Amino acid sequence: MAFGAGVLISAVAFELFLDATDAVEDRVWVGVGLFAGALTFYVGDTVIDRMGGDRRKSMSGGQAGGAALAIVLGIVLDGIPESFVVGMDLLSGEGISAAFVAAVFLSNLPESAGASSGLKKAGWQSASIYKLWVVVTLVAGIAAALGYKLLRGASGNAIAFVLAFAAGAILTMLADTMMPEAFEKGGRAAGLLTTLGFATAVLIDSME
Repeated sequence: MAFGAGVLISAVAFELFLDATDAVEDRVWVGVGLFAGALTFYVGDTVIDRMGGDRRKSMSGGQAGGAALAIVLGIVLDGIPESFVVGMDLLSGEGISAAFVAAVFLSNLPESAGASSGLKKAGWQSASIYKLWVVVTLVAGIAAALGYKLLRGASGNAIAFVLAFAAGAILTMLADTMMPEAFEKGGRAAGLLTTLGFATAVLIDSME
């Protein structure tokens, strides 16, 4: 999870925020989008936590006692901003950014593995865990399609707002769910792994 967090921090900096500043016509929309994304995730996450999804990414079975619906909604909420941006990448006419897709993959792999392990320890059946990830995959695909469809022909300000919105949501998600879990289980080594994840994503970006 620490490695994945580092990868996503790099993706936010180089693939989202810089692209937003390049696309924008009035830079105020970058700031508005950033904090709107952070606030939206914060509110959604708060509601889901109160429903029983606060330990959805626990690697040690912290999901036990949490509402199944809240856990599913929480994991879906975490993945929507990234998926939306993947769809938006098609709008550039240059194809999907390999660096961003790699960043999403490298961050979600340890994240999903940790959550799956925790769900198993919490008593979830394997079939239920597979169904969870099928639902998440379908919703992510829909979010990517919407990112492409809704912003076709959009202004630079609109595109910048959405990119910054996703950046704010992802940063808030990292600070709220992934990094605390990584440091709780990994200790001080989590800091080194976060840096390694960041460096890996930068290397991938430089190879495009």
